[in-house]
Amino acid sequence: MSLHSNYAEIRDAVAKLCADYPGEYWRTLDDTNTYPTEFVRALTEAGFLSVLIPEEYGGAGLPIEAGCVILEEIQRSGCNGSACHAQMYTMGTLLKHGNEDQKQRYLPGIADGSLRLQAFGVTEPTSGTDTTRIRTRAVRDGDDYVINGQKVFISRTEHSDLMILLARTTPREECKKPSDGMSVFIVDMREAVGNGLTINPIKAMINHSTTELFFDNLRVPAANRIGEEGQGFKYILSSMNAERILIASECIGDARFFVERARDYAAEREVFGRPIGQNQGVQFPIARAYVELQAATLMVYHAAKMFDEGKPCGSEANMCKLFASEAAWHAADTCLQTHGGFGYTQEYDIERKFRETRLYQTAPISTNLILSHVGIHELGLPKSF
Repeated sequence: MSLHSNYAEIRDAVAKLCADYPGEYWRTLDDTNTYPTEFVRALTEAGFLSVLIPEEYGGAGLPIEAGCVILEEIQRSGCNGSACHAQMYTMGTLLKHGNEDQKQRYLPGIADGSLRLQAFGVTEPTSGTDTTRIRTRAVRDGDDYVINGQKVFISRTEHSDLMILLARTTPREECKKPSDGMSVFIVDMREAVGNGLTINPIKAMINHSTTELFFDNLRVPAANRIGEEGQGFKYILSSMNAERILIASECIGDARFFVERARDYAAEREVFGRPIGQNQGVQFPIARAYVELQAATLMVYHAAKMFDEGKPCGSEANMCKLFASEAAWHAADTCLQTHGGFGYTQEYDIERKFRETRLYQTAPISTNLILSHVGIHELGLPKSF
C-alpha cells in the first residue's frame, strides 16, 4: 500500500523491531499508564531516533523523509511513536540556531541515546495557541537567567534529560511586534527538577506522559540560551515545520493500520452467510478511507521533499498535517464501525489506536489554526485574530 519504495530496508527493519512489541505490550502500558521504556530503548539502540542528526554529531544525517518512513511504519505496526518522536524534531532548534559549543555538548549524546531531548516547553494554560502571550519570564541575572512561570501539556518531561524552553525575556507591551521578546533555552531537567522546576503528571484520555510544569526561580546558565535574546519565536518555528511533517507521517501510519485491519476483518467476518466486505455499505467506506490515505500520503511526502530541499514549506507542512490527521480519523471511525462490537474491546487494539489518533486533530496544532494559516497566507484573506 506504499506509494513509493524509498528506504525499503528501513521500513523492513522498523517493522521487524515493532513485531517484538505487540498489542499486549501496549495494552499493559495503557492499563498502568506507563511509559514504553523498553520500546524507546530499542528504537534508540537501532539508531532510528537519530537519523536526522548530521553525521559529524553522531547521527545518520538522513533527510526528513527517512524520519517520516520510520514513524509511519511504527504507527502502521500498531505501536505508538509519540512516546519518542520529539527526539527527532525538537533538536532542530539547537541544530539550526545553537552555537558550536552547544551542538558539541548535546547532539552527540542525543544521537547515541545517552541524552534524551523529548520535551518542548511552549504551551501555557492562559495563552493556548496564542504563543505571543506566554507569561513565563526569564530575567537575566549575571551569568544566569532566572525563570518563573508555568507550562501545560508538555509531554515526556518525566522521561527527558533536556527540554527546549520558550520564555519571555522582554514584556510583550515593550516589543515592536508581539512575536519579539521571547528567547529559547536548553534546560537540563536532571539539574532543574527540585531546584526551581516542579513536574506534575496530567491524567488524560491516552497514555501520552503529558505534564504541567511550574518554574519558581529556576536558574539556567546564560550559556544555555540558543541564539540571540528576543529571537526565540523565530527559532522554534524552524522546528515546527519538521514536527508537523513528521507527525503527519504518523497519521499516515495510523490510517494504514486502520484500513488494513478493516480490510482484513471485512474479508474474514461472515454474517448472513457471506463476508461483510461483500456488502457495499461496508466495502465503500473502507475504499474511501484508502483513497483519502493515498492522497494524504502524497501530501506528506511532497512536504517532506520541499523541507529536504530547503524550500519554504510552512503551508505544505500545515496542510499535510491537517489532511493526514483527518484521513487517519476517518479511517479509525471506519475501522471501528467495521468491527462492530469487537472494535470496542481492548484485545483488538482498535479502541486504543482510535483514542491515540484523535489527538492529532488538536495537537501539535489545531485544525482551526491551520485553516486560519491557509486563509491568510495562501488565500490572502484578512487575519481573524
